[in-house]
Amino acid sequence: MRASTFRRLMNLWPPFFFNSIRVQYVSEDWSELRVVLRLRPWNRNYVRTQFGGNLFAMTDPFWMLLAMHQLGNDYFVWDKAGAIDFVAPGRENVYAHFRLEPTVVDELRAEAAGGHKVLRWFTVDVTTARGDVVAVVRKQLYVRLKPKARVEPIVGTRVPSAAP
Repeated sequence: MRASTFRRLMNLWPPFFFNSIRVQYVSEDWSELRVVLRLRPWNRNYVRTQFGGNLFAMTDPFWMLLAMHQLGNDYFVWDKAGAIDFVAPGRENVYAHFRLEPTVVDELRAEAAGGHKVLRWFTVDVTTARGDVVAVVRKQLYVRLKPKARVEPIVGTRVPSAAP
């Protein structure tokens, strides 16, 4: 799927659409993505600030999706864990900017070579337009080379015998 098509579809996805979460930009090589959460009367919490669940939701799928598209179909990529640290109340629109560097993708490939499980933490700041940090979100990804793409079996795994 092209990055521009993905952006349009994500903006129509009900959990994003109805919470005023918008993907603003996805680079064609899937290395960079920007998202905004607009503060609206229907997505504020009781104290009239950004709802914490939406702050997490606006960042939720993107490290996984960027890694999936850059690594390709030969890899399993899953979200394994997540954490959010609320730094300041969000009283206005907030933004997150994801950048998955090619060197990090190369490291993931190298660590997953042979089918080894890789667990890697990624962090993104949720900020105001001025750059003030509202929240820090951490996501742990699970990355593993799919069995059909492995050159050599992992030590301790059974190799199927050839058919008679």
